[in-house]
Amino acid sequence: MTTHDLVVIGGGPGGYVAAIRAAQHGLNVAVVEKEPQLGGTCLRVGCIPSKALLESSHRLEEARHGLAEHGVVAEGVSFDLGTMMRRKETVVGTLAKGIDALLAKNKITRHRGIGRLAGPGVVVITAADGSMTSLQAREVILAVGSRSIVLPGVDVDGRYVGTSTEALAYDAVPGHLVVIGGGYIGLELGTVWRRLGSQVTVLEYADRILAGIDGEIAAEALVLLRKQGLDIRLGAKVTRARADGTSAIVECEGMEPIRCDRVLAATGRRPATEGLGLDTVGIVPDARGFIAVDGQFRTSAPGVRAIGDCIPGPMLAHKAEEDGVACADAIAGKWSHVDYDLVPAVVFTHPEIAAVGRTEEQLVAAGIAFRKGVFPFRANGRARTLGETTGKVKLLADQASDRVLGIHIIGPAAGDLIGEAAAAMAFGATAEDIARVCHAHPTLPEAVKEAALAVSGAAIHS
Repeated sequence: MTTHDLVVIGGGPGGYVAAIRAAQHGLNVAVVEKEPQLGGTCLRVGCIPSKALLESSHRLEEARHGLAEHGVVAEGVSFDLGTMMRRKETVVGTLAKGIDALLAKNKITRHRGIGRLAGPGVVVITAADGSMTSLQAREVILAVGSRSIVLPGVDVDGRYVGTSTEALAYDAVPGHLVVIGGGYIGLELGTVWRRLGSQVTVLEYADRILAGIDGEIAAEALVLLRKQGLDIRLGAKVTRARADGTSAIVECEGMEPIRCDRVLAATGRRPATEGLGLDTVGIVPDARGFIAVDGQFRTSAPGVRAIGDCIPGPMLAHKAEEDGVACADAIAGKWSHVDYDLVPAVVFTHPEIAAVGRTEEQLVAAGIAFRKGVFPFRANGRARTLGETTGKVKLLADQASDRVLGIHIIGPAAGDLIGEAAAAMAFGATAEDIARVCHAHPTLPEAVKEAALAVSGAAIHS
C-alpha cells in the first residue's frame, strides 16, 4: 500500500491548491481525480468555459451594436459557433495543462480514478477499468466539489433538457432556450445564447433575480437584462420540463406550457459527497450533503478534513482555493483563517455585477445603523471614454465607526473593481480611508473613491 502524508480527494480549485500548499510545506502529497483534466467543475464545465463564451459573445455583440458610436463601421458581422467552441476548449485545455505542470513542479503524485474513504487513513481508488488501488495517508482532505441540483419534475435527458454542462456545448444555437433559475449560472448562460441569436426565457420562482445580491443592485440588473432581450418571468413555479420529440415542453403553475428547443436547468448546486465512503469513518453529512468542519477544517473523523463546496459556505471557486490554502496550513501546524464575510461574488453578465460584505437588506434585518454612498458610472470619466456608463458603485458604512460593511457594484469591470473593495475591508478600512487614497485618473476605480466620499455627502463629481 502506497503511503502519503496527505491524500486529497478531488482535483478542483480547492483540491489542487491544497495539494500545492501542502507540498510547499514539505509534505508528501497525492491528488486523486477521476477526470482526465484537473481543475474541477470550475475549469472543465463551469467558470472558465462560461467566461470564454461570455467574452466571445460579448465581442460579437459589440461588433454588431457597439462599434458605430466609436466611428468603427462593421458590416455583415457573423460568427462561427464551432470556432467559438474550439477557442473555449483551447482555453480550458491550456489551463488544465498548467495545473498538471504545477503538480509536477511540486512533486505531487496524481492518481486517476474515483477516490473514496475505506476506513481511518485509507483511500481506495477505482480506475476506469475497474482496477483498485489503496493508499495510506496520515491526513485526507475531501475536496469533491458539487453537482447541479435538478428539481423534481425536470427530466434531464442531456439533449433537450440539460444542465450548465450541456449548455456550454450546444452544437447549434437554440431557436428558443428556456432557463429555469434566475441566478448567476442561468443569467450568464442565458446571456451567451441570447447574444448568439436565441430567444431566451428565464423562469425564476422568487420575486427577484440573483438571490444574495443587494436588492437595489439586483433590481437594476433585472431592468438592464430585460432591455437586452432576456424574457425574465418572476414568480414562475416550474412543475415539469421534458423532452417532446425534437423539442421540449416546460410547464409552470398558472401559465401556459412553453414549447422550446432547449431547457437549461440552473437551480443551484449540492455537495457531491455521495459514495465517498463517509460511513467508513463515521462522518454523517447533513440533509443537503454538507460535511460539518471546525475552524481548521477537521471533520468528526480524526485525520479527515473537508473544504470547498462540500462544506457550508459560498459555493465559489475562489472560496474553495482559500479553504485549500488554510487547510494545508493547518495540517502543517501554521496559522490559518478564512474570513467568509469577505468572499467576493461576481456575475459576468454585461454590465458585470460584483459584491463583497453585507447587503443593505442584511444590515436592516440585523438592526445595524449605516450610511450609504452611491456613485453612478455615468459621472466617471473613464466610463465615458469606454462608452460604458450604465450602473453604479454602492458603499455601505457603519454609521458610528464609518467602517465599510459592504460594497456592491453594477457596471464596467465590476469583477475587477471588487478586489480593491475586498482588500480595503480585509484591513478594516473606513469610507474615509478609501476616500483619502489617491486614485489614478481617468480610471474606473475612481468610482469606488467617489462612492466612499458620497457616504459623508462629499462626492466631488455627482
